[in-house]
Amino acid sequence: MATPDTRKDRTGTQAIQRCAALLRLITTFNRNGMRLVDLYSNAGLTRPTAHRLLQALVAEGFVRQDDRSKRYFLGSLTYEMGVAAAAPYTYDLRDTCVPYLRQVADATGDTVFLTVRSGLDGVCIARAEGAFPIKVFVLDVGRRRPLNIGGGATAILSALPDDEIRRICLANKERTERDYPRYDWDELQRRITRAREQGYLENEVLEVESVRSIAVPILDPHGRPLGAVSISALSSRLRGQALADKVGELQHAVRAIEAKLREHVAED
Repeated sequence: MATPDTRKDRTGTQAIQRCAALLRLITTFNRNGMRLVDLYSNAGLTRPTAHRLLQALVAEGFVRQDDRSKRYFLGSLTYEMGVAAAAPYTYDLRDTCVPYLRQVADATGDTVFLTVRSGLDGVCIARAEGAFPIKVFVLDVGRRRPLNIGGGATAILSALPDDEIRRICLANKERTERDYPRYDWDELQRRITRAREQGYLENEVLEVESVRSIAVPILDPHGRPLGAVSISALSSRLRGQALADKVGELQHAVRAIEAKLREHVAED
């Protein structure tokens, strides 16, 4: 029989899980914010429950609500916590990579992204825009997708052991097929095989027609993937010599990033 204490524990755990689900959604779509209706429907909550939890998150500074649009965005406290969480590490991957993202964007004219792994997902943590007049904004900073979706995330996946890839794909199967009905699992395996052979990954962007991406994983000194740098561009800009030149820019940048990371390890 459940005691009052165990019932309180269960209720408290559920509230934390629901708040975490809301925060993940807001993080993913923080660039434009999210409406209450989209939050409670995507989180699987009732409107009153979502509204109550969001008001608590606003009061504590985790979330803010725009007065005019009524959309919800991440609050200042989440930024402060993110800065504090990064502090104990000997290097900050994002800070190390950003100058190289800028170099690649300037050299290619295209939009360049930095993606890292977060559990079963890939998360975009930085972006640099090139000078080409048609911008390809496949990913907003903070957007989270399954690790088998997108060029950068799949490049990370390709650098993992086969048994870990199978485990991740199995865990992501249900939501991938729900959210990406055009997804081809056989093509994923072919793409991973080619990426290992040629040293970079090519990907067709599912969300935007006529857009492709190329990506190179960033490996730590032990050969494990830390993240990936990718370019997304119109398919016509990723062919022939242009493709070869852009792959070269990506690979050069990633080698320089990996060298910086080795320096940090040596200093420790």
